[in-house]
Amino acid sequence: MKHYLIALLVIFSSQAAFAQFPGGPPSSGEGRRMSQGDPNNANNFNQKPKGIGKIVGTVLDSLNNQGVEYANVVLYNQKTNTIIDGTITDEKGKFSLEGLTDGNYKIVISFLGYTNKTIENLQIVKEKTVTLGNLMLMEDSQTLGEITVTGEKALIEEKVDRLVYNAEKDDLAKGGDAADVLRKVPLLQVDLEGNVSVRGSSNIKVLINNKPSTIVASSVADALKMIPAEMIKTVEVITSPSAKYDAEGSSGIINIITKKDRLEGYNLNVDLGAGIRGSNLGLNGSYRQGKFGMTLGGHGRVFYNKAETDMNQTTFLNSATNQTVQSSNASDNGIFGHYSLGMDYDLDKTQTISGGLRYGLRNFQRDQFQITELYRNSLLDRTNFRDIASTDASNNVDMNLDYIRVFKPEQEWSISTQYSRNDLVNDFVSDNLNSDGFLINSLKNLNDNLNEEITLQTDYITPISNNQSLEFGAKGILRSVNSDYSYLIADAGATDYNADFTRPSGTLDYSQNVTAAYTSYTYSTASKYTVKAGIRWENTAINATQDDVEIDLPNYNNFVPSLNLSKSLKGFSTIKLGYNRRIQRPGLQQLNPNFNLVNNQDIRVGNPNLRPELTNNLELGYSTMVKKTYINTSIFGRITDNAINQIRYPIDSIQGAILTTYENIGRQRSFGTNIFANLYLTDKWTVNGGVDVYYTFLEGQVTALNGTSEAIKNNGINFGGRIMSQMQLNKDWSLQAFSFMRGRQVDLQGTRGGFGMYSIGMRKSFANKKGSFGFSAENFANRGWNVRTELESPQLTQVSNMLMLNRNFKVNVSYKFGKLTFSDSKPKTRSVRNDDVMGGGGEGMGGDAGAAQSSGGGRGAAARPLPGGNAPKTTPQPAKENTSKTKKEKSEKEN
Repeated sequence: MKHYLIALLVIFSSQAAFAQFPGGPPSSGEGRRMSQGDPNNANNFNQKPKGIGKIVGTVLDSLNNQGVEYANVVLYNQKTNTIIDGTITDEKGKFSLEGLTDGNYKIVISFLGYTNKTIENLQIVKEKTVTLGNLMLMEDSQTLGEITVTGEKALIEEKVDRLVYNAEKDDLAKGGDAADVLRKVPLLQVDLEGNVSVRGSSNIKVLINNKPSTIVASSVADALKMIPAEMIKTVEVITSPSAKYDAEGSSGIINIITKKDRLEGYNLNVDLGAGIRGSNLGLNGSYRQGKFGMTLGGHGRVFYNKAETDMNQTTFLNSATNQTVQSSNASDNGIFGHYSLGMDYDLDKTQTISGGLRYGLRNFQRDQFQITELYRNSLLDRTNFRDIASTDASNNVDMNLDYIRVFKPEQEWSISTQYSRNDLVNDFVSDNLNSDGFLINSLKNLNDNLNEEITLQTDYITPISNNQSLEFGAKGILRSVNSDYSYLIADAGATDYNADFTRPSGTLDYSQNVTAAYTSYTYSTASKYTVKAGIRWENTAINATQDDVEIDLPNYNNFVPSLNLSKSLKGFSTIKLGYNRRIQRPGLQQLNPNFNLVNNQDIRVGNPNLRPELTNNLELGYSTMVKKTYINTSIFGRITDNAINQIRYPIDSIQGAILTTYENIGRQRSFGTNIFANLYLTDKWTVNGGVDVYYTFLEGQVTALNGTSEAIKNNGINFGGRIMSQMQLNKDWSLQAFSFMRGRQVDLQGTRGGFGMYSIGMRKSFANKKGSFGFSAENFANRGWNVRTELESPQLTQVSNMLMLNRNFKVNVSYKFGKLTFSDSKPKTRSVRNDDVMGGGGEGMGGDAGAAQSSGGGRGAAARPLPGGNAPKTTPQPAKENTSKTKKEKSEKEN
């Protein structure tokens, strides 16, 4: 540990020196060139004179001082009024018109939802650069015939290395949790328990506000239940991470961004919802004055549901056939809470310090009555009755303190720190009953777990020319996992529990120290190519003991390369190619050696001897607009070695029982495609949906408890899909409908059942959009969804059904108090990210100069609208004066 800390101090000290690195001039953020102008003037672009003169500037929203992305910038000859050149702004509103000869020019800037801006008599003398500085656009709303055009952010946006789902645009989200939101995100699949997978793989890295959290480390599904849907601003699905990102997550990274305010004044938002499946209450407030800002949030959710399960499994062991027929009824009740406090202070215009505290809690209770019939060689042997009360509870704390220094645009240095702690309890009490319902004995399992992490990170980014940037950094993680578990038993009539020496108990102490360093280089060309290449090195040191006996787990080093290429084509089309290598380390539940006997015929236990799996990912993507339809499609391949999979064995000491654990089984291959489309039927009605189809092949050697080795193979096609429609009605009413389906999933020893869900809802805004109330219904046409799982190997078969009674009706009410105003004087700095994740494509260069895929920083809709928004398609063209005779209407904006 001493040498480890010394190494970290050396790395961090060297990063401080990097802050003085004399980076090149700040990038002007050359915008993406228009592929074509007005069709009537198509040849004018080819006639553009060749020189070295340049006109540069930045287009900003006049209300919030943020860059307006994709604004059209058209250059005219001042005398002849003919088009000379054109471009669109990048994600920060920057543009550059180059190759100009001496002359007199004018520029017209236009963007959907804004009033056109014209700058005349721009003189190029001696082919020098003309710097226009900040150019403010005024927002506008115009009624053209019967179509009202207003600026509005799209529901789904595509960036160079990720897809962004703007959850705050989802009317049906209120009252649910993060799992309900993620089910609607393209590329993701979420089962009924909240387990998330990307393209069929659940080996992913999940971040909250760009930071890792111990609640996610213990269980992604449980973490999603703790985050209310109304807290989520965006969800980012990063399928091709660069070297800046942590190498963990075989299939990529999911980054959940919660709502934040960077405005002057104060506000308080209250959300209240009640339904037959769950109810919620949320308070979210913020205060900002001058250099100081603070946010405070608290959300709670109660959950009540029922489930019915049945299972029929057969084991073939020691020349005997044992069959288990089981059924149960369960009642689930849960309380989930999430509370946060954040503060930031601007030391000056170039330095900001920020800190935060997040606290989450979960208390999930299940009461279950279980009937088990045991058969030996087709003859009924005995029947067991169990009344089981299980508890899954946790509380977690995340604390962070971050500092950022902006030397000049695109040249930044940051230091980030974080401490996380998660206390997790998984206990149960099982009363064993006779056929008359009288107690025979009672079994209790106590399972306490603690997960702690300390993270230190530093990053530096600098431009080295107007089309190149360099970034590098270092990171250290001190991680520890501790588990203490035991079994107690009490006979009928006894008041005290005593140790059950027939069942295992013990401890696990597991520490994992990760040291990482990376560098990344980005280069963009005038021909609209962008290349981002990087390399990341990670060293992992592991120390583990089980019951005070050391486990022999080797340390390992990994070099993780990444390469992302993009090319902008005509007609707002983009093609992308990405390659990266990823690491997936085992999680807490996969390591925990506690034998979970909640179902004593289907026993589950972790494996502390697991090693990480390594995955190579390759992805080719293409996006385009066909009239009013946006289409995004990709093909991908994933090759995983040392794959971590669930393995199941029969247990000879318990009649008819199966043990489920985890092993590094060998190889896993997946190849498939994703297709997503969004159709703008009108300016107020959109329909979007997607399909995921992929082929999976699994192969490996499995060693059973008795020491025998068995080769197992399985393969098959997996699929899933979703469709959603949104409609804006008159008098501030809106409608939304959503449906999701996941087909069966191929596993090493069988298949996991598919399921689906659907919902429809409506909402009414009032009080100048400060308040709203709505009603929604989910799965209302049937009792619930049945999930069927089938397992098969030479030693066992199992067919299980789980009926989730998740029909739901709910009412939501929301109201906002207070007043917020935009501050033009507040310095704009990039927020600190305490993980290897940075929002936006083409980091460090003012956006991807070769692709129109970054999300807009302004209030208006993108010039190339993306899925889910209400803006019709526009294409770069010469700005024209408004000739409509209808009156202008002022655009209404929500606080």
